[in-house]
Amino acid sequence: MATRSGSAAADQIHARPLVSTVALAVAIVFLLVGILGFIPGITTNFSDMQFAGHESEAKLLGVFQVSILHNIVHLLFGIAGLALARTVSGARLYLIGGGAVYAVLWLYGLVIDHGSGANFVPLNTADNWLHLGLAVGMIALGLLLSPRRGTSRA
Repeated sequence: MATRSGSAAADQIHARPLVSTVALAVAIVFLLVGILGFIPGITTNFSDMQFAGHESEAKLLGVFQVSILHNIVHLLFGIAGLALARTVSGARLYLIGGGAVYAVLWLYGLVIDHGSGANFVPLNTADNWLHLGLAVGMIALGLLLSPRRGTSRA
């Protein structure tokens, strides 16, 4: 019995807050997406990939337009998430701040001409919808999973 309670106490001490666990999972997904963007077959038209710009015809999973720059951004976003997920405040910042970045990217994708030089990331309609989903999801997770301050009133 002592072993169980001692183990449970150790688990409580080392338990990761949910917001940190979710931020870590999101970061890992971004790292995987960044890596997969460099793998022929998973990324169609791989030989047509450009460093940046709308001319890159490479598509992750045959759907999401990517470039070398786009893949690098995913990798960097994942690395930032790994670092920030170590604390509750960092995890919250990563999810809410990252969601805000994706909201801006979604708006950017709506207003630019996808065939113009302004589309340097590059973005297509599928990317725009994904960015909206990421924005809403990340912000919601950051807000809903963050510990509440001052909720334990006597």
